[in-house]
Amino acid sequence: MIRKKKGNVEWLEFEQLADRKEIIHGCFLRHGGVSKPPFHSLNFGGGTGDETDAVKENRKIISQVFENIPLIAGHQQHGINIQIIPSPAGELNENCDGLITRENRVGLSIKHADCQAAIFYDPIKRVIANIHCGWRGNVQNIYKKTIEELKEKFSCRPENILVCISPSLGPKASEFKNYERELPKSFLRFQIKPTYFDLWEISKMQLIEEKILEKHIEIAQVCTYNSPEDFFSYRKEKVTGRNVTIVALK
Repeated sequence: MIRKKKGNVEWLEFEQLADRKEIIHGCFLRHGGVSKPPFHSLNFGGGTGDETDAVKENRKIISQVFENIPLIAGHQQHGINIQIIPSPAGELNENCDGLITRENRVGLSIKHADCQAAIFYDPIKRVIANIHCGWRGNVQNIYKKTIEELKEKFSCRPENILVCISPSLGPKASEFKNYERELPKSFLRFQIKPTYFDLWEISKMQLIEEKILEKHIEIAQVCTYNSPEDFFSYRKEKVTGRNVTIVALK
């Protein structure tokens, strides 16, 4: 990934999207905001215990980095509800873990602190998606649901779609003590040692099964749990903030 900085704010860009001038994107690090410990400092997540005004200011700071685009975020619930922007009713369904649009200057925002934020981009149909996927999202296969939505609603072809997965929980930190009741048996082949699973490879498998080309999948392979200097980690800290990954069409 490519690390960038503006003032005190830092973010990462994916290599396969970096040269595409028609979109703006980034996985923001935890630096350059106004939140106090344990949410220090660029906490994007409301409902974490952080001060409301601090979160609002952090979101303003991030928006300014990206040309003051409006940022849209849903109330993520580890489900597979995906909202198309604008919706038929003209309103955002707050309870959703995925956002899709072909509108310009709409910042699709996914909050995460160990979970994956996955950007989908079809340069042919000029449509983007941003998806929240924790292990529950993998179990429910929100990536399959996303690709089905892109095919049905936008006539996207999977072989044209680029997918980029943010820093998230890495294999050495992905312990599931109760995996026998939490994870399907099909995930067992991704067990790297007793009770530990490779969620990055599980996501890759789910994408390839839906005909996404392997060469079009970029996984950051940065573990949030083991990088506390840059990322919030719920597993490590419990009471903590949320990073944000954003994508928008210009």
